[in-house]
Amino acid sequence: MALFSKDPLQIIVFQSYGINNHFYIRGRALQDENINLERKNIFSLLINSWKRFESDEVKNTALTITLPNSYKIETSTDNKGYFVVEKNLENLSELTNSEGWLLFEVSYTNSKINRDINKNNKFSGALLIPSEKAEFGVASDIDDTILHTGVISKLKWKLLINTFFRSPLKRKALVGTADFYSLLHLGKSGKNANPFFYVSHSPWNLYRYLDYFLKKNNFPKGAILLRSFGNIFQKKSLQEKPQKQKEIINILKTYPHLPFILIGDAGENDADIYIEITKNYPNRIKAIYLRSVLHTKKMKRIEMLIENYSDTQFIIVNDTKEAIIHAKKQDFIA
Repeated sequence: MALFSKDPLQIIVFQSYGINNHFYIRGRALQDENINLERKNIFSLLINSWKRFESDEVKNTALTITLPNSYKIETSTDNKGYFVVEKNLENLSELTNSEGWLLFEVSYTNSKINRDINKNNKFSGALLIPSEKAEFGVASDIDDTILHTGVISKLKWKLLINTFFRSPLKRKALVGTADFYSLLHLGKSGKNANPFFYVSHSPWNLYRYLDYFLKKNNFPKGAILLRSFGNIFQKKSLQEKPQKQKEIINILKTYPHLPFILIGDAGENDADIYIEITKNYPNRIKAIYLRSVLHTKKMKRIEMLIENYSDTQFIIVNDTKEAIIHAKKQDFIA
C-alpha cells in the first residue's frame, strides 16, 4: 500500500473548468514514481509507460484544498485514488488571474502520511473560469488534430509506438496548430482570453504526458479532459454517447451564453459527434474545423456526411494555413 511505501506521494490536479459561483475540480493521488518526461532511450520510455498504467494510487485518503483567499475545502480520494470536488461558492472570478485561471493548492490532510511527500505537502491546481468578455470558446481534439498519433494506422501500431516508445519531448505538434490556437485564444481583438478545452479519448494516465506536450509546444493553457482507463474497455450500449461528446455537451451547458468553435480530425468520429452536437445545440457552434487524413475511404465518408450540411460552417482543411485564412475572413481572429 502507498501509505507504507518508500516512494514519496504526489497529487496530480487535472486542469478543469467552472463558473463564478461553482467550483469543480478533479485529480488523483498517487505514489510519485519519478517519471521523467524528458527521457529519450527506448528502455526508459518503456519503463515510464509501465509506471503510467501500473500506477500506485493513494486510496481513501483525506485531502485539503486551499483557495487564494485561504478558504479550505475538505475531500477524500476513492478506491482508485481519484477525487472530485463540486461546490457552490461565490465570487470565484475575483480570485482569477488575467487569463481566467483560479490557482489553488491541494495537500494531504495528514501531513505525516508519508516520510517524504515530494519534500512538501503543497500541489498546485488550476481552474478555468472564462471571462465574461470572451468572444467564444474552443473545444479541440488532441490525437491527430494537434498531435500526430497514428489513430488510423492499421491495427493502430503507430498509436502504440507513439504512446509507449516516444517521449513527449520528441513529439511534434502538427505544423502551425499552436499558432492557430494562440490566434483563436486572443480572438478578433488580439487581446482576449478565449477559453480552450482539450478533449481526448486518452486515459487520465496520460494527463501529465499531454500537459507537458501542450506546454512545450506553446499551446494556450486550457482544461484537459480525458477519461478513466477502465472505461476504455467497457462495452457501451448503442444509446450511450462517446465520452468526448458528453464532455463537450457539459461544457456547452456550463456556459450557455458562450458560442464555440469545434476542432477535430477526419480519422475517427469527430465529424459525427460535432454534427450531432450542433443539431442539438443550434446557434451555439460558430464553426467546425476538421483536419483531413490520408485515408481515401474515411475522407469519402466525411464528404458524403456533410454534402448537404448547413447547420454551421464545416471546414475540412489539409493544413493549418487554410484554417487561419478562413478564421480571419470570419473575424474569429485578427
